[in-house]
Amino acid sequence: MQELPITEAASTCTCEEEHGLPELDASAIPHAIRHGAVIGAFQQVRPGAAMVLVAPHDPKPLLGQLVQIEGDAIEISYVQQGPDAWKIRLGRK
Repeated sequence: MQELPITEAASTCTCEEEHGLPELDASAIPHAIRHGAVIGAFQQVRPGAAMVLVAPHDPKPLLGQLVQIEGDAIEISYVQQGPDAWKIRLGRK
């Protein structure tokens, strides 16, 4: 069984400036389960915290699904927009 490519600081501190955000590299997840894995990972983000999604293309359909599921509880902002990777900060209000 392949482990999800999520990295976290060992500390339970939520200070983004000091420890950074956990990143999920979607390209390492098999395509057939990619959306479900990203949605499941975001559901583990605590209120006030965030994660960074790294994708090989602009994941607009996936972001639409997240907004549909999470509604106003999610904040989405692009950190990097190509050309080799897109990095999107997904925050929970």
